Order: sequence, then C-alpha cells, then structure tokens
Amino acid sequence: MENKTNVQVSVIMPALNEEENIAAALSNVIEAFNFYNINGEIVVINDGSTDKTQSIIDAFSESRNNIKTIKHGNPFGIGVSFWEGVDVCSGSIVVMLPGDNENDSFEILRYYKLLEHVDMVIPFNFNAEVRPMYRNALSFIYRFIINSTFLVNFRYTNGTILYRKSILEELTYHSDGFFFQTDILIRLAKRGYLFAEVPYKLGKRKSGLSKAITFPSLIQVIKGYCRLVGDFYFKNKDKYKDFSSDSITGLRRDKV
Repeated sequence: MENKTNVQVSVIMPALNEEENIAAALSNVIEAFNFYNINGEIVVINDGSTDKTQSIIDAFSESRNNIKTIKHGNPFGIGVSFWEGVDVCSGSIVVMLPGDNENDSFEILRYYKLLEHVDMVIPFNFNAEVRPMYRNALSFIYRFIINSTFLVNFRYTNGTILYRKSILEELTYHSDGFFFQTDILIRLAKRGYLFAEVPYKLGKRKSGLSKAITFPSLIQVIKGYCRLVGDFYFKNKDKYKDFSSDSITGLRRDKV
C-alpha cells in the first residue's frame, strides 16, 4: 500500500517559536527512522515563528533530503499546519509530532507496522504523572465529554495518532484549531475504520510553555466540538460511508 515515492511515514511537525526545542525534536525523529529502518520524511511547518526557529530548521535540513519546510508569515494554528502537511507529504502513513519535543518519536513509530492490520493507531499515555495535576484533570473531563457525546470509549483523543493517509484524504471538513485531532478521530471511527489503541510514554517538555492550555485554544475546542456535534447528529455527515479502497478496513470487509 505504499505510494510511488516509497516513503513509508511522513511526520508533520508544526512549530511556533520553538528555537530551544526544534533541533532536538528533529534529531529525535531522524534517530527513530534509522532505529526502526523506516523510509521516512519530516514536513516542518514554521507557523509564523518570530525567534530563531527557521534558521535552526534551515541549518538542520541543509544536508538532508528528507525534510520539507513550509513557512507561514503569521500563525495560522496547529490544525491548519497539520492539514497543509497532509497535502504535501509523500508517505502512506501520517503522524503529527509537534516541534516542542514533548513527544518521543520512538514511542509512536514503534507501532507503525500495526497499520498492516488497522487504519489508525491511537496512543494513550501511561505516565500521566509527567504532566501537572490540573492538566490531567482537564484531560479526564474532556475525554468524558467526548466519549459520552459520541458514544465511544477512547482512552485519549489528542495524541500523536498514526493514520493511513488515504483515509484522511476522504474527509471534506478540516478542523483548523486544537480540536482537529479529536475531530478527525471521531469522524473516522464513526465511519467504521479499524483502529488499535496502544500505550505510549509521554516526555516532559524541556523548555517553554504549552500552547494547548490557553483561552484562545479553549474557544477553538468549543467551536470544534459544536461543529462536530452538528455534523454528526443533525447533518448526518461522515456516517456509513464507503471505505477507502486503500484501507485495511475496506480490504477486510471485501473479503467477508
């Protein structure tokens, strides 16, 4: 199921003012590619950084041919960056790993071969203690709301999910805020795509503050949630669609 370029995995890496973290994040992905013998690429989206993030990206990618760079003049948000990365990436498997180096690429890329059996690999962290108690509490409340609203039972919905690219290309609506991962996951799961949940060790952010827990991010999440509720319950979108011909789910259903 690999495409013509033979790139197996595309890592999409949004970065906004991550001069202290971006080099380590890039190095971590390259090392994981080598360790797991993955023919991979990194698509870095500099989302309007005003620090030295871009110059560090340029220096890092100078001698490498598997790094693509997209530069935004102004910040457009993590959702926009993700979908822009999907549009230009070459891999048959897609995962987002932010440039803050909080996520260890070894932890998620170890599972990429599971996509020989399912169309999404969904990680849940087993070391919640690395995050502050208030953030774990917010995560619990958020997960309860999502699971209750959409009648699912996910252990985590905002992680570094591995997707088969072909199923992402089916989605006509692209959430552009911090709700985008949950939006994608619910729409695809409710279509019936096969997935696996896997344990994942979360790293501790080395420098800077997370941009996920801010008032603007909260507003984006509320808007995204309301849009998904409307689409799912009132507009009947993304339900019971045909499966992608390039999906494991489609192949397995065809054999029944």
